[in-house]
Amino acid sequence: MGAYAPGPIVWGMSDTPPESPESPDFDSMTRDIAEVPAVEVIVTVAVNLMSAAAVKLGLTEEGDKYKDLDEARKLVHALAGLLDASTTEISSFHAAPLRDGLKSLQLAFREASVVPDDPGQGPGEKYTGPIYG
Repeated sequence: MGAYAPGPIVWGMSDTPPESPESPDFDSMTRDIAEVPAVEVIVTVAVNLMSAAAVKLGLTEEGDKYKDLDEARKLVHALAGLLDASTTEISSFHAAPLRDGLKSLQLAFREASVVPDDPGQGPGEKYTGPIYG
């Protein structure tokens, strides 16, 4: 992704704070997130979706241990939707590598599928158009 390296932005999946004596200061976290540019939030979410999809496609060192094509489909589709919706909001400097990553994930999904989707019916192809591979 060139010189751009988004910092970690992590939101929990639970509404309850951790049971730790070192619980985060939520007022401070709110101020911190308020200072993050929208493009950085979008790119970070996209990178997180890409990473999760790669794991669910079995593209990590663990291979098939976490492979789940149903989950991968959802993640790739969400990534495609996010990139489609944010096309005019982020520069091509940010968007180009994300689109390349998305296409790679779509091709990996097609290769991993026992019964491939028809062209245009694969994950995210509603937004990107058909992926052939």
